[in-house]
Amino acid sequence: MIGAALSRWTMAYFAAAFGFLLLAEALMACGYGFPAVAIEAPETLVLVHVAAIGWLSLLMCGALFQFVPVLVAQPLQGGRLVLPALACLLAGLACLLAGFLALAGTVAPHLPAFPIAGVLLAAGFGLMAWIVGRTLWSARSGGLPMPARFVAVGLACLLATAALGVTFVLVLSGLLPQAAGVLAHGLPAHAAAGLAGWLTFTAIGVSYRLLPMFMLAPDGARRTTHLAWWCGSAALLLAVVAVPLEQAVSDSWLAAALAGLCGCVALSCYGADLVFFYRNRRRKAIELNSRSAVAAFACLCLTVLLALGLLAFGDLGRYAGALVFLAAFGWLSGLGLSQLYKIVPFLTWLECYGPVMGRKPTPRVQDLVAERRDGPWFILYFAAVVAGTVMLLADRPDFFRLAAGLMLTATAAIGLELVLARRLFNVAEDKRLPEGTVRPRLFLATPR
Repeated sequence: MIGAALSRWTMAYFAAAFGFLLLAEALMACGYGFPAVAIEAPETLVLVHVAAIGWLSLLMCGALFQFVPVLVAQPLQGGRLVLPALACLLAGLACLLAGFLALAGTVAPHLPAFPIAGVLLAAGFGLMAWIVGRTLWSARSGGLPMPARFVAVGLACLLATAALGVTFVLVLSGLLPQAAGVLAHGLPAHAAAGLAGWLTFTAIGVSYRLLPMFMLAPDGARRTTHLAWWCGSAALLLAVVAVPLEQAVSDSWLAAALAGLCGCVALSCYGADLVFFYRNRRRKAIELNSRSAVAAFACLCLTVLLALGLLAFGDLGRYAGALVFLAAFGWLSGLGLSQLYKIVPFLTWLECYGPVMGRKPTPRVQDLVAERRDGPWFILYFAAVVAGTVMLLADRPDFFRLAAGLMLTATAAIGLELVLARRLFNVAEDKRLPEGTVRPRLFLATPR
């Protein structure tokens, strides 16, 4: 990673994503959307897409633009399209949210928001997939490393998610009235492709590279890594393609059962690899980002156990909201926040001190943050997520709002610490800016 090119717009993606995370948590704390209203209500759809597209997808896009070249040891292809992709995604999300707000009666419909949103989001995600896909394709001759293969499957799921999403907005806008029946069978596939495929499978692939890199652990692909990829890919194929087709023609649940079994095997293998990384790291002192990631992995395990328990008692449909909340804000958001706490200082260090490394005394990456001060905020965040999940299971929306407020407080504090790290606030003044260095800008990196 040392000497690698910095993605110019990654920090802008991160900043926009973090703003949407704060917005999603503020909406929950104010009682907007689920559980105050039904899970299929337009208000809930606003909240879901603020979190899924605004926060998690923008975060993933920014991370991929920076780290996919590291995964495949190739420069980013089509980097000039990164900014247009961001503009399309932000504009498309704004139109999509306007369409949902119009359905809820909050705003008066003045423009065909849904068709415009479909075009812009398809363009944004298409540009993103083209950039990352071309970069992966450029490394095909030597064979893709396993982390890159996870990302490739995640990209395929992103395209499936976007295609289904565009179909839904055309149905909601009335342009495809004859396709209204697709909602019943397409929505589960849309959720599975987005949450389990694009977000989770891609996050797993990126973590296979970032965790060993930050902990100095062996990063070679193991048998469990290959098994995780094969079983996970099979589970996604079954969930996105076979299950909707099976449900459309019969009441059988064979494909769903096979998808669940393959998914559990894949996650078990992933867990075994995580234990291997932590046990075989050469950096004995575990930094805060790696400690916080353990809590995110625990939330992933709790999500699987909760799903199995709800399925066993026949309550999966009733408590699906609690399950999605734990997966989105415990596992995915928790992992995102924990890794941002390392990625932002790391990229800041590369941008500021990389050019003078070996010629001038420079601080350590760890000096850009204050782990002892920041640790309690991560504890508060994960505790609030668990409490919020419990409140959803107990049907206590009032206490859920309190938990969401605590999440918002912790997230805002972590965000402030990231800004301080970006501005080199925690670095001793005599070491902050040695000769030949420039303080990084907040949202825009200067590639070397």
